[in-house]
Amino acid sequence: MKLNASRKTEQAESWPRKIQPGRAVVTVYRRKTPTGNLAFMVANYADGKRRFDSYAAETEALDAADRLAKQIDKRDYVAASMTQAQAVEYADAAAALAPFNVTVRAAASAVAECLKTAGDLSNFHAAVKFYAARHKQTVKKPVAELVAELLEIKRARGASQRYIGDLEGRLQRFAADCRKDACNVTTSDVQAWLDALNLSTQSYNNFRRVVHLLFQFAVARGYAADNPVAGTEKVKIRNGEIGVFRPEEIARLLTAADEDFRPCLALGAFAGLRTAEIERLAWEDIDLAGRMIKIGASKSKTASRRIVPIHDNLAGWLAPYAVKQGSVWADDSATFVNRERQTAAATADAEAGLKPVKWQRNGLRHSYASYRFAQIGDAGRVAGELGNSAAVVHKHYRELVKPADAERWFNVKPESESNVIALGVKA
Repeated sequence: MKLNASRKTEQAESWPRKIQPGRAVVTVYRRKTPTGNLAFMVANYADGKRRFDSYAAETEALDAADRLAKQIDKRDYVAASMTQAQAVEYADAAAALAPFNVTVRAAASAVAECLKTAGDLSNFHAAVKFYAARHKQTVKKPVAELVAELLEIKRARGASQRYIGDLEGRLQRFAADCRKDACNVTTSDVQAWLDALNLSTQSYNNFRRVVHLLFQFAVARGYAADNPVAGTEKVKIRNGEIGVFRPEEIARLLTAADEDFRPCLALGAFAGLRTAEIERLAWEDIDLAGRMIKIGASKSKTASRRIVPIHDNLAGWLAPYAVKQGSVWADDSATFVNRERQTAAATADAEAGLKPVKWQRNGLRHSYASYRFAQIGDAGRVAGELGNSAAVVHKHYRELVKPADAERWFNVKPESESNVIALGVKA
């Protein structure tokens, strides 16, 4: 009995040790370290190649070997019981990975590790795309230089001075505050800058629009990997009341206007032209005899040609300029805006007890649209004259004024005409 027990102990303590809880066998080795201590190594063939997992304690090594043998047993069982569909799926996966010299096991392991952070495959894919976008090869270009290059190209392509001025004012403000290379500007950088402007919703969107354009330009030329503005907040514009002038107010404005600016006011009030269109308009585009104004595609905001009728009262205001040639407005956009304010201020009359007419932003065009729609009740026709859509006319100009007011509006004529609203009349 003692001999048998001794033999069992000797066999149990013999090395290397074979661990076989099922069909799979895992070998555990014991060795001496350079310091004289014992260490234990488990021969791991789970990934098809042998590697040794080291453990300081015998029990840890034996437990690990037992778990590994059971894992291999389970894997071999699954492999042996694979359906045809599962086998085809494995073969397809192996074939898809072959061009990258990656095994199915290695790919599955990498994906599983990434999913611990990403959460699901859609997030994982988005993360990979984001990484690829952010690590494109880019050329470093300071934002200030990027702005200068964009403006230079816009000028070379014939953009209007008004448009260039708008871009320049907004983008130079951004460049002054963002002293980075374009490739290093983040969405949070742009969002923080937009928030700090503390502007109205319309102005916020205007700044966002031009900075978005700037980074579209940067991406196209390799100065940025992506457009950081795309991820910034879009705000809904809170439209207030549409501001229109009363017939008495436009009469006072026309009376107070300087001779060179008076036709500009008349074209906005009685033809509905946009400010930018007036600035681009030439006297040759105004056919007084044919009673029409030709707005060419190059002069229209929507880049589409249209014909605007000349009403009787507008013909009266333009008649003194019938022989003029060249630009209707020969100065720049900033001066145009200043003239609007100056003309409104000049309508004050202390003796008559009249306060200055309050200038309405885009009020001339809004007034024309409102009175014209009240006059004819045809949204499509009014939209054609304005160069926008019937839906816009219905939405913004329906029932803002009464037909009787429209009749008075289109009867505001120079003093030499009869049956007119007297200029300078007290409102």
